[in-house]
Amino acid sequence: MLEEIINIDHELFLYLNGLGTETWDGFWMFMTKTRNSFPLYVLLLYLVGKNFKTKHIIIVLVAIGLLITCTDQLSNFFKYGIGRLRPCHDPEISGMMRLVKSYCGGKFSYFSAHAANSFAPATFFALLFKEKVRFIGIFLFIWAFIVAYSRIYIGVHFPLDVISGAAIGAFFGWVFYRLSIFAFQKISP
Repeated sequence: MLEEIINIDHELFLYLNGLGTETWDGFWMFMTKTRNSFPLYVLLLYLVGKNFKTKHIIIVLVAIGLLITCTDQLSNFFKYGIGRLRPCHDPEISGMMRLVKSYCGGKFSYFSAHAANSFAPATFFALLFKEKVRFIGIFLFIWAFIVAYSRIYIGVHFPLDVISGAAIGAFFGWVFYRLSIFAFQKISP
């Protein structure tokens, strides 16, 4: 059963990765770089400042810092614990795929920290702003999906790595949102 899932994952990766063209490589490389999301983070910080009291802002900032640390470190724990090779390091398929980056990155891939670290804040802020900022959730999830998909496109993660990372990120985004709401209630008069 696991072997069959891995084979499907390989086939889906080769299909999706093979859809790429040099015309779009620049866009997907731009989207996969974490620093290029900085304007989005500035916008979210602005929205937090505009919509919440100082005590709540501090809770949100601490929650986001802990959330990203949690998903990032959990990803490393799984990568080294499971030891699944990145597609570009996997001798079974590395010769059949497109590697858009100039280097492959770390040896292991399960699960994608980029996917987790984009879906975690997307979920957190979508829930946080659901009644305050229209359509922010849709925008954040489209952004998270593009960042996550970029990892398949450039050749460094299998679809299962990305799907798992997205699910784990969304779960922890929800958990930290709930913890923040609990903290809001404790400090509010």
